[in-house]
Amino acid sequence: MAEGSDDGSVTLAEALERVARESKRFATVFRHGTLEVELYAPRGQDPQTPHTRDEAYIIARGSGVFRNGGKIIPFGPGDFLFVPAGVGHRFESFSEDFAAWVLFYGPEGGEAAARSRSST
Repeated sequence: MAEGSDDGSVTLAEALERVARESKRFATVFRHGTLEVELYAPRGQDPQTPHTRDEAYIIARGSGVFRNGGKIIPFGPGDFLFVPAGVGHRFESFSEDFAAWVLFYGPEGGEAAARSRSST
């Protein structure tokens, strides 16, 4: 485990403090194998570009709208959002307290690409 506690846990308060301390939009709070967990807390706008691995979001606090490819999805605390590798996405019109857990996992190109490579 490169980051996080010895017992594999991190609180929202700890993660928010790390984001503030590092003065970034996100902080990596846990790693294990291909799993990387971040807390994402952008302010004002979300400048994300497509990522090279699959990712899942769990909304920790706040609300807004999530653009996932061509879909627009309202979100709030506790909601789960999935984005396959390579798909354009961003949070829009989000509240000032917005924060989300981000889980990156699997191989570069995403699991769908890995499955199609292994079936050829």
